[in-house]
Amino acid sequence: MTNSCQCCSKKIPISKVFCSAECKENFFQKIAISVPKPFVKKLYFFCNEEQKETEIKSFAKRHNWHEELVLEKVEELFQEYYKCG
Repeated sequence: MTNSCQCCSKKIPISKVFCSAECKENFFQKIAISVPKPFVKKLYFFCNEEQKETEIKSFAKRHNWHEELVLEKVEELFQEYYKCG
């Protein structure tokens, strides 16, 4: 039997939850990332792509989080807040 990694969905043995220590760290760091709703709104409604990238880099650096994880979290929150439909 196989299970899927909670972070990347890669197939792993059923006795494991994550495929690597990096996936485990990323999963829990992503949970800890807190992005205010007004910041998400600013990124998607008032910034072009270049400004959005700069803002996310700055936000990630300020809070000492991985930029890719902040971007994923922001995209998830945008979907949750504004695309529910």
